[in-house]
This record gives sequence, structure tokens and C-alpha cells, in this order.
Amino acid sequence: MYYVNREQIARRLAAVPEVAEGLRGAAEAWDGSLMLGMVQERCLHLAIEIVTDVGSYLIDGFIMRDASSYDDIIQINYEEKVFDNPTYEILRQLVTLRKPLVQDYYTWERSELHPLSVELPSILEHFTTQVSAYVEKELGPFNTAQAEGQRKE
Repeated sequence: MYYVNREQIARRLAAVPEVAEGLRGAAEAWDGSLMLGMVQERCLHLAIEIVTDVGSYLIDGFIMRDASSYDDIIQINYEEKVFDNPTYEILRQLVTLRKPLVQDYYTWERSELHPLSVELPSILEHFTTQVSAYVEKELGPFNTAQAEGQRKE
């Protein structure tokens, strides 16, 4: 029997609309300003964390092979058919930004609109739909009321 922490997956996926809105807003209003550069940077970082956290929960819960890197998390989930190839290709590009955003942030070019900022919002929304469909296919519908009751006990 699998123990998939659906509640934690749902919490992380629930953050996708705000991240997508932040990226869309930054891209639409892009003027190269520091403010929009920081918004973009934070949204990209959050997108990476959401995708890798959800991927890790799926790997642990469904007892998939162990991941050795952020890219590996994405690859394993793709191989297990959690999401389609177009999503996989974009998410692979996304996770390569983690080191520049988190460790080499002092060299990140904040005055430029990153190409992923434009296409990522729709990919994140598609990712959410695909993950939810995968979990439901494997485990059945998620009863949020039942989960709430269990958490209170």
C-alpha cells in the first residue's frame, strides 16, 4: 500500500495560481526595473520549489526510484508518466535555474525578462492538472472533508 501525502501535494499545488499570476504580471508589465526583476526571480524560485517538492512527494509515496538531483526528480516523474513531454521539457529547463537563483543570486541578471517567465504560467497550471489526474488515477478521488477530519483528531 502506498502512503502518498496528498495533503502536502495539494498545499503546494494550491500555490501555483499565485506564482503563475506573478510571472504573468511581471512579463506583461516588464520594464527591466529592479522590482519586476525581483518578482520574476522569486516566482521562478517558488516554481522550482513547488515542482520539486511535489515530485519528491510522488517519488516517496509511490516508491519510485531514488532521485539524485533536481533534474532527476523531474525525469523520474516523467518516466512514471506523471506529466507529458512538453511539460517535462520546460520543467527540466526550470530546475536548471535553481543554482543560479539560490546560490549564484548575486550574478542573476534582474534587468532581463527570462524566457521561461512567459511560458511557465501555463505549464505550471498544466502540471497541476496532470499531477492531480495522476494521483486520482492511482489512488482514487481525494476526499478533502475526510482529510480535514483526520487532521483534527
